[in-house]
Amino acid sequence: MGVLTFHRCINYGSFWQARCLVDGLRLLGADPVILDHRSARIRRAEWRCAFQPLLPVRSSRADFPLYAAKIRKFAEAIAACPLSGPFEIDDPAEIEPFDLVLVGSDEVWNLSHPWYGGRPIFYGDGVQARRLVSYAATFGNLPAAQGLEFYWADKLQKFDGISVRDANSRAIIEKDLKRRATLVLDPCLQFPASLAPSREPRAGSPYLAVYGHSFPDWFQAGVRRWAASYSLTLISIGYRNDWADKQWLDAGPYDFAGFIARAAAVATNFFHGCVFSLLHAKPFVCTLSDYRSNKIGDLTRTVGAEGHLVSEETAQATYEVMLGSPLDAAIERRIAQLRLQSGTYLANVLQ
Repeated sequence: MGVLTFHRCINYGSFWQARCLVDGLRLLGADPVILDHRSARIRRAEWRCAFQPLLPVRSSRADFPLYAAKIRKFAEAIAACPLSGPFEIDDPAEIEPFDLVLVGSDEVWNLSHPWYGGRPIFYGDGVQARRLVSYAATFGNLPAAQGLEFYWADKLQKFDGISVRDANSRAIIEKDLKRRATLVLDPCLQFPASLAPSREPRAGSPYLAVYGHSFPDWFQAGVRRWAASYSLTLISIGYRNDWADKQWLDAGPYDFAGFIARAAAVATNFFHGCVFSLLHAKPFVCTLSDYRSNKIGDLTRTVGAEGHLVSEETAQATYEVMLGSPLDAAIERRIAQLRLQSGTYLANVLQ
């Protein structure tokens, strides 16, 4: 079995969705490897983004060694994953044949992704597999109302099974392919056992985890007021947020998993900031951005966590409730139901 995804992104969510999916498939009796696509141009784009994540605001040169250490930690973690033989992403002729290739999770069908968008391999081109299916794939910020061009929709018709992780992507499949798409959980939520070693008690002073960047001023103010009322330190992981009290810029993917697991609460504008908060039952607040509004909005609606999304009009009392109270038990029950649905889909795929 092969897994085709964005495994080389210098991004905590991208790494963990790949790692959790591979580990989860092994628990189900499969023996998967990640299809190790390479591209010098994409690698340069990843590195530029890793060193300058806040553009148009440029990183301080003092941060470069820390971002370089972060890149090295990602490289080590990726190298430890089960990988296929390497091949060029735009020339997949050297891909070994597989009985089954599973495409996803992540934004594998997002045509506007800055460097992976429009890569035919994620639509199945050049993949040598007896069966081709998707798991928790998404079209990212492509709105269902806009639709998918026939050129791309026709390529997806070769898939033997399609599952997606958000309602927007399901609507695209059902409208433009006239096919049913199963709604499934992100692998991190589906297979939490991969992250179990990170669930250790908090050590040291309690803190609020800040994950993301380019937060609006009103969000910063709301989070800081709440944290100050509980004497919590704000620690930003992976990206510089000068409104936080501390920065942990060189954190690797395993550092990230433990950091969120030990946090008192989470403030984020990233999809996997929400996913890891849900996974560890952490109180959290999230603000939407144009790029991530589809996937975050759909995730929170699907699990019943819409109340954790805040806007400029949100009262400070909402921060008190969302960050100061345990997650609603109904959210965890809904996630448990979705695990059964996702597990049924994967069981049918693996037959």
